[in-house]
Amino acid sequence: MRLRFIVIVLLSLFFQNSFSQQDAATEKRIQQLIKKMTLKEKVSLLHGNSKFYISDIKRLGIPEWALSDGPHGVRAEMNRHNWKYTGQTNDSSTCFPPGTAMAASWNMELAKQRGVVLGEEARFRKKDVLLGPGINIIRSPLCGRNFEYLSEDPYLISQLSINYIQALQTQEVAACVKHFVANNQEENRFVIDVNMSERAFREIYLPGFKSSIVDAGALTVMGGYNKFRGEYCTENYYLGRTILRKEFNFKGVFMSDWDAVHSTDQAALAGLDLEMGTEKDNYNDWYFADPLIKSVQEGRLKESLINEKVANILRVMIKTKVLDPKTRQTGSINTKEHQQSAYRSAVEAVILLKNEKQILPLNMSALKSVAVIGDNATRKHCGGGFSSEIKALYEVTPLQAMTEKFGKTVQINFAQGYEKQSFVAERSNIGQLNTDKVDWNLINEAVAQAKKSDVAIVFAGLNHDFDSESFDRLHMRLPYGQETLIQEVAKANPKTIVVIIAGSPLELAGIQSRVPALVWGWYGGMEAGNAVVDVLSGKEFPSGKLPFTIPITLSQSPAHAMGAYPGHDLKVNYDEDILVGYRWFDTKGIVPQFPFGYGMSYTTFAISNATTNKKEYNQEDEIIVKVNVKNTGKTNGAEVVQLYSSQTICSVLRPKKELKAFDKVFLAPGEQKTVEMKVKVKDLAFYDEKASSWKVEPGEFVLSVATSAKDIVSILAVTIK
Repeated sequence: MRLRFIVIVLLSLFFQNSFSQQDAATEKRIQQLIKKMTLKEKVSLLHGNSKFYISDIKRLGIPEWALSDGPHGVRAEMNRHNWKYTGQTNDSSTCFPPGTAMAASWNMELAKQRGVVLGEEARFRKKDVLLGPGINIIRSPLCGRNFEYLSEDPYLISQLSINYIQALQTQEVAACVKHFVANNQEENRFVIDVNMSERAFREIYLPGFKSSIVDAGALTVMGGYNKFRGEYCTENYYLGRTILRKEFNFKGVFMSDWDAVHSTDQAALAGLDLEMGTEKDNYNDWYFADPLIKSVQEGRLKESLINEKVANILRVMIKTKVLDPKTRQTGSINTKEHQQSAYRSAVEAVILLKNEKQILPLNMSALKSVAVIGDNATRKHCGGGFSSEIKALYEVTPLQAMTEKFGKTVQINFAQGYEKQSFVAERSNIGQLNTDKVDWNLINEAVAQAKKSDVAIVFAGLNHDFDSESFDRLHMRLPYGQETLIQEVAKANPKTIVVIIAGSPLELAGIQSRVPALVWGWYGGMEAGNAVVDVLSGKEFPSGKLPFTIPITLSQSPAHAMGAYPGHDLKVNYDEDILVGYRWFDTKGIVPQFPFGYGMSYTTFAISNATTNKKEYNQEDEIIVKVNVKNTGKTNGAEVVQLYSSQTICSVLRPKKELKAFDKVFLAPGEQKTVEMKVKVKDLAFYDEKASSWKVEPGEFVLSVATSAKDIVSILAVTIK
């Protein structure tokens, strides 16, 4: 044992020394390149020369730096100087389900797979930086970009981001975690001034970014459009210098969102490295172009500050082998393995919310006819949402999948059910008009199909007229008269299943009580139809869990209950403070429609024998919780065991419970496994605003083993000394 320990220590020292030597060589190379550059050449690396590229310096062997949108796929090629697509035929990509669907899987391995696939495809497309993941907290159900983001919970966000980013960057592509910070609404996103307590900032809105940078090593960070405490995020010294550079020791590239820079000197001093995407036609007029050169020449900024920024750019280039193309990976695209990964991601995102009398899974061999109803049964979603839109190699719709899989043995009766009525203008002045109109002709057709079918499946929800960058939704209701449609179809056929296709919470009270089965299917990417139909038919089992709370009404949601959305006079105060999402519902005793972390299965599970490794812990200890999970049903399944913490008595308000660990376990019928979850005592801390530091107050803590924020199966009390 002693010999083994010595070997481990020696290996550790060897690798530390090796990395240290490598870092030293990198920094020497950077300084040698900078010494050879003119001021103009240096500044040319600090702003775009087109929509998604940064200039090369051929004489020094520095190629153009290529960026691409890509939170769930590599975006199609765009013209260099406008937002139109080039129309190429070779720029299709694998399209994954978006962020909330990734979070719904609660599967770290799938996050890794996504990272590898998108890295391989970015390299094949010769992209150097992939703009994602978007990890802003889902604060309001109305935020248009909720579907891109992950969750209302910072711990879940952190774990997914770490795994995704680390995997992506193994492919020599830089991740760009965004939008730093507090970009939680699209309403007035370019100018809204966000104010919150330091505690809310530290406990809710910052952890995902800290994990992405400190733990995962994200190489680039994108600043948000909004202001934070009076200053734009891209020129906010506290964010750029105090947090990013000093606290997180970030040595990568801090870039702007497109057209998010408002100054030269202030942004430069605050730590911004790269300006992207402003609408000025002359790139030399950008804040980080000729005005930056002028600031140095007139003595307002030191050239050493420019050198620092260039060094950050070169450091990321070297780490991803941009400057060493002969040794760089070439990547691959649209492989069968990539498509299978997209399929698995879509399958494991599907959430079973209700299943009366076990109507699901459908026994397709016993059915003679199925009514498939709803515009979302035929609508493709990969190409929507603006910056997250993907030109997928293909996209399978639910109707297509149902027809291809069962059309030869089952009569498929399709009815559109409702009509897409809203419109989307070009990147601005978005409208959501006449979206509540009930089309009785379409409803009557749907009812007729439902009446003559053994079972009816309504594919309802939203589309990217609602879940989209640039605007927030106006309400949380189902648009296009869908609630009326579902109610009428359910009257005609009591075996009506509703599948929600959406990336944000919706009001479901009007339909949840009227149908025996309710499924949340998300935007499932290129394999959407295959995934959801396979789950409905029992080829696959549902294992997703909600990554956000679904309120009964919008007024239950904390920001709206407090009147703290969308703000007043272009300012918004986060009055709900740390009580975001389930923290609010639990602490205030408010019952939502469906709780955070909720999701049913086709089988049943028994969770027993929960134990901790000790009863008392010191501040530097690690708590280990073990629990047995057994599949007590007749089919395969997966359960997500969740561990929440709470403090019995504390000097400050604390949420009733907070997620601290989880594990997704797959089990065959009768199979049992022991799940082990670890929590460091220091991670039970709250942020003490008086002391400006994290604090774990001694006393009793309660650890709740659960299957959702509401469904607690075991409670363990421990004492922290």
